[in-house]
Amino acid sequence: MSYAVTRPEVDPDRVGIWGSSFSGGHVLTVAANDRRVKAVVSQVPFVSGPLSLARTVRPDFAAPLREQLQADRSHRFAGGEPTVIPVVSDNPFGEAVMPMAEANAYYTANASPEPSWRNELTVRSIELIGEYDPSSHISRVSPTPLLMIVARYDVTAPAELAFAAYEQAREPKGILVTDGGHFSVYDGPRFEQCSTAARDHFRIHLGIG
Repeated sequence: MSYAVTRPEVDPDRVGIWGSSFSGGHVLTVAANDRRVKAVVSQVPFVSGPLSLARTVRPDFAAPLREQLQADRSHRFAGGEPTVIPVVSDNPFGEAVMPMAEANAYYTANASPEPSWRNELTVRSIELIGEYDPSSHISRVSPTPLLMIVARYDVTAPAELAFAAYEQAREPKGILVTDGGHFSVYDGPRFEQCSTAARDHFRIHLGIG
């Protein structure tokens, strides 16, 4: 943002930020801590690492994951390469960062064909995700106007966590609840619905005609 406001085409008094999924959590953190932000849209947001992992890591995988984290710390300290695990898997009983069927379907259709895509994430990243809690910042986003967009059937960034975080936010705030799952907002009619709502939020609160 510090770079963006130096650009001649950017009005530093009308800066809005938009984030989706993991970056939907980032924008909450940024808006709470940087008053240069004048409007924020958080779409299908990741709002709590500890609570999300508690919902997405199967109980029988919890202990092995902790063992992996501990082994990876020692391995990296000794100069080894970071340990990785799959992001998604078509095996419902397989190990994956996002074990949900909706995530596997989306990444298989959209990310896998990309030549740079690798279906892996470091174990260290999971550890950091578990420490990251954007919801702890959300009450301080105010007085910056907030629009939160939540997919009613989202299990990847659990909808119930987003609803609970929204209750902690202070006015001015608004919420759009769309049907579908986490990835339904990226194309088709729900993309049109969500992108239109985000555009209108910025137009209103940034004074854009």
